[in-house]
Amino acid sequence: MIRRTLGRKRGFIAFLLLPCLVVTGAVALFGSEQAGRAVVPYVNLDEGTGGSWLIQELARNKEYSFKAVKSEAAVRSDIVSQKGSTGIVIPAHYTQSLLEGKQTDIELIEMRVSESSYTLRAAVEGLTEGLIQSASAVRAFSLKSSPNVEAVDTGKKFEELLQELSKHTISGEELHLRLYPKPGLNNVTGFTVMFMMGLLTSAVSVIMEDRKQRTMARMYTAPVRSYEIALGNFLGSLAIGVIQIVLVLGISRWVLHYDAGIPFSIHFLILGAFMLVSMGLASTVSGLIRETKNASMLNSLIIVPTCMIGGCFWPLSIMPEYMQKLANFVPQKWTIQAVETISAGGTLADITLPLLILCAMAVILLAVGSAILRPDQPGTDA
Repeated sequence: MIRRTLGRKRGFIAFLLLPCLVVTGAVALFGSEQAGRAVVPYVNLDEGTGGSWLIQELARNKEYSFKAVKSEAAVRSDIVSQKGSTGIVIPAHYTQSLLEGKQTDIELIEMRVSESSYTLRAAVEGLTEGLIQSASAVRAFSLKSSPNVEAVDTGKKFEELLQELSKHTISGEELHLRLYPKPGLNNVTGFTVMFMMGLLTSAVSVIMEDRKQRTMARMYTAPVRSYEIALGNFLGSLAIGVIQIVLVLGISRWVLHYDAGIPFSIHFLILGAFMLVSMGLASTVSGLIRETKNASMLNSLIIVPTCMIGGCFWPLSIMPEYMQKLANFVPQKWTIQAVETISAGGTLADITLPLLILCAMAVILLAVGSAILRPDQPGTDA
């Protein structure tokens, strides 16, 4: 089975090269860290160190991508044209106003409130309060040490204090609670399983070729049962699927450095369970189809519709309720659910139900396929 499928140039391109290219594109579009970062246009009109220090501290958060623009009008333009989520305008003489004890606010520009804009506003308010306290401490110390100290000396001491704060000698430890799956993982997994189902077409084509050439009928004259023939094709196609899974996971992890938050062994187990269902489905379809030309209809009648219902292209939550119930009968839904559960911090025990459902689907489809295979009967185009 491996020789007949991957030994051909067309099979190598369709079942190994193309899935790797598609997964690479999916990771680039939906799984990159840059794709999930909110763009924050800003303009710093401050001549002192306060404004630049504020932007430097905000940029330490990897959830935001800061974009410097030339004017306040440019910030507003980016927000209106939705090129950024929240804009920041640091006014002129901001550092000087802090040292003089004057109230000066940093302007945040946004069209709608979102989770990222709310957390950014909280971060700006926290850092601003810290700047006010630091400036107040420097001013009090300068007045106490020398009432006639010049403003230049105060600004220098303030700059030295901010430099020390930038070292973060004392800092907290960041805990990754992993309450939610990695952004974009739904789409990456969806495109992966969709092209993994391409092996279904290959398995059906091989069985139809054996039926057309009467190879299966001659095989059935030997002491071989129909379920053994179905199981042989099942295991052969599964071996090809294992090769495909290892290659796809290896490229995404060690070449593209895509961290889905899932251990390799568990990720392989989930995709392997899905591959079992795909091969069981191939056995069933092979028993139903009698003409070779009908095998080309699998993509439009089985693969794409089930991927759409199973949530490979969009979240299940946006579909009508009856479609969400229908998704329980396709393996893509349970595969994506298992992957997202592990990515959100779950354990192997938390995905027991999806794995059992996938294995049950595979057993049922393989049983049905072996029952209707009828290897002694050639195809109508034999």
